[in-house]
Amino acid sequence: MHSSRIDLPAATREKVIGLLNQNLADSLDLQMQAKQAHWNVKGSSFIALHELFDKVAEAAEDAADLLAERATALAGVAEGTVQVLAKRSRLAAYPLDISRGRDHVAKLADAIAAVGKSARAAIDESNKLGDQSTADVFTEISRELDKLLWFVEAHIQADF
Repeated sequence: MHSSRIDLPAATREKVIGLLNQNLADSLDLQMQAKQAHWNVKGSSFIALHELFDKVAEAAEDAADLLAERATALAGVAEGTVQVLAKRSRLAAYPLDISRGRDHVAKLADAIAAVGKSARAAIDESNKLGDQSTADVFTEISRELDKLLWFVEAHIQADF
């Protein structure tokens, strides 16, 4: 960790940076899973899902950027390489053998929900550590993921 004049104790910053990097891995994995769905979806709802999955990927990328920038603002290192992502992500592996829209919707909804749950837990953990600014970052991410989950789940809440 680098030195900084930020008024959070180094031990707190170290814990928060770890929390940020864990969620960074999950967000980057979500981004790639959404792109996998975006590239491979088939069926009568192709264009709607193709575009929606791209929005999920963009939101996950934005979340990853917020997390990485917060980690570096706290004088840490953002750990976002593919190698780190492969070791750290807590998301279930995305199946490579699906193409139906409904199947992609279900798998992507699972991934969004998992990252959202993790973001909500990180809000509480950041607050316990006394870093309300980081809690606010996680709140912003959670709010966006909840909206996207609503959009995605709408496709399986009725026949299409």
